[in-house]
Amino acid sequence: MKVLLTKDVKGLGKAGEIKEVKDGYANNFLIGKGLAQAATPAVLRQYEAEQRRKAEELKYEISNLEKLKNELEKVKVIIKKQLGANGALFGSVSKDEISTELEKTHHLIVDKKSIEIDHNHLKAVGVYELNVKLGHAIVAKLKVEVVGE
Repeated sequence: MKVLLTKDVKGLGKAGEIKEVKDGYANNFLIGKGLAQAATPAVLRQYEAEQRRKAEELKYEISNLEKLKNELEKVKVIIKKQLGANGALFGSVSKDEISTELEKTHHLIVDKKSIEIDHNHLKAVGVYELNVKLGHAIVAKLKVEVVGE
């Protein structure tokens, strides 16, 4: 009996593969536990349509991330922090502050967890170039300028 594996089965194959197995194993174990479906033409067409839909969604998501990357590389985020008597910043600039300022001034939403700060914190006035990991191996360069008040 031919079955389409819906989940990975150790010793048999990975999800999406079509395997020839004995009828009892297919009916009692694989199909019974929801690990496979009988490989009928209707099931195979449905599986192929599902795979095409997932591929389209992935393509759409990657194109949106590329657009976001291009937008992030065009903008510059300015963070204003209070300076102490010696000219140093009080505290440091956090990822949350950068994410909030980016959303407030440029209307671009970026999760603070995706922003990478090389030296743990931005503790001095200046211009920094930070990496923003957007997913699917897409990394944007974001310019952040820290100015004193």
